[in-house]
Amino acid sequence: MAVYKTPAITRTTDKGSPVVLPYVYADYGQLYARVDTFGYKLLPVGAGHLELTTRLSFEGYQSEIAGINNRARPKPLGVGTFQETPYGAFIFYAFRDAVSGGSLLDASYAAEFSIGDLHAYPQIGVERRDRKYVNSLYGVGSIEAQRSGLAAYASGNSISPNAAIALEYPFLDSFKLTFQVRKRWLDKSIYESPLVNVKQQTSSFIAISQTFQ
Repeated sequence: MAVYKTPAITRTTDKGSPVVLPYVYADYGQLYARVDTFGYKLLPVGAGHLELTTRLSFEGYQSEIAGINNRARPKPLGVGTFQETPYGAFIFYAFRDAVSGGSLLDASYAAEFSIGDLHAYPQIGVERRDRKYVNSLYGVGSIEAQRSGLAAYASGNSISPNAAIALEYPFLDSFKLTFQVRKRWLDKSIYESPLVNVKQQTSSFIAISQTFQ
């Protein structure tokens, strides 16, 4: 199980209270789960596989601004690969969102360092969302502008870099404690929206899990 903390970037009725959810990082045959990303390994490619993949998104929200419609959570589906090499892990995903019809491209790199029993996983990455994806969450149409009094807003594509560090510490026989903090710098096409009130987002989780072979 894990406790997730994801502060909202918009004016929403959800104030970013911690959420308790299952935590899974595992392979089962061709199936895999990587915290919020799930999929099926189609065929071997390089140091990994070509994968059919989906992701659990928390980007949808209920607006507290009168006249602004609630935004549905994206439902991304696509392909990707997890390349685990001696130099670290290179991870690429290409998603199409079933809600907006937009696209999300995600590229990241993760390394591993050990200090005794403590394992550290620094990560860097970048996400590109096209204008359909961004507008479905943060755009303000003319009708919404009239109802809410906000200025109409149509965004362009967004490119948002991010950095994270995960720490993993084993205890007892097969249990481990995992803590991760992740910072995302929002593209101006997102933070210039009248619905958005920050330029950065820092999320985190802490999990207790049991390891099975």
